[in-house]
Amino acid sequence: LSRKLGLKKQRLLGAEQHQCPPDGTPTPSPKEPRLGLPNALSPQRSIYFSSPRDPPARLGLDFFNQPAVPLARAFLGQVLVRRLDDGTELRGRIVETEAYLGPEDEAAHSRGGRQTPRNRGMFMKPGTLYVYFIYGMYFCMNVSSQGDGACVLLRALEPLGGLETMRQLRSTSRKGSTGRALKDRELCSGPSKLCQALAIDKSFDQRDLTTDKAVWLEHSPPGPREPAVVAAARVGIGNAGEWAQKPLRFYVQGSPWVSVVDRGAEQDTQV
Repeated sequence: LSRKLGLKKQRLLGAEQHQCPPDGTPTPSPKEPRLGLPNALSPQRSIYFSSPRDPPARLGLDFFNQPAVPLARAFLGQVLVRRLDDGTELRGRIVETEAYLGPEDEAAHSRGGRQTPRNRGMFMKPGTLYVYFIYGMYFCMNVSSQGDGACVLLRALEPLGGLETMRQLRSTSRKGSTGRALKDRELCSGPSKLCQALAIDKSFDQRDLTTDKAVWLEHSPPGPREPAVVAAARVGIGNAGEWAQKPLRFYVQGSPWVSVVDRGAEQDTQV
């Protein structure tokens, strides 16, 4: 009996030594779940090590795949990024857009459902760029939305990064430039100015904003509150009948970067 008790004591002692390392820290049994971070995640990839400094998420197809009017409003506040060939990144927060609704819209390039080599981007998947040439000297950038022939025109940005490069690009592109340095608020306050400041030309037509390496859209950084949005008539489409007066232009109220302010529409917004 004494020998049996001694053997049992040795077995128990051996089991305790197996479960506890020399520093006394208990080791979980094989049946107990292990706590802590998975080994597969490095600190850089783990959700526990994320921070506000992490790069903003790129907007994908889910964002662009909505009708033109809600997309035009959703664009406000988002950040447009343009990466130049030398790696320089130009950034601007979108503060003004216009919606074009497709075949029914008399002001749209796709009115009547007509498709041409020029406007093909309007009929491609949401998030496709439609860049066209106007007045023989300027470019305008649109983004296709849900619905054949529907898109959103990007009209103005609040410059956030790369302002000196934007200034140089704008000065080089301006016709009859007097050499006067452009003010910050003049850099992207209009659809053609925006394209000049970001070096956007016809080569960007039909590119996909969800995958392109030179231009994309990022989530806006969080703000204290949602800005007031003004719905006003679009600009420069006086020959489009009743469609010229429809409130399909949207801009951030009070933004100094907007191209054209509509005081009447702003009064209606406050009511």
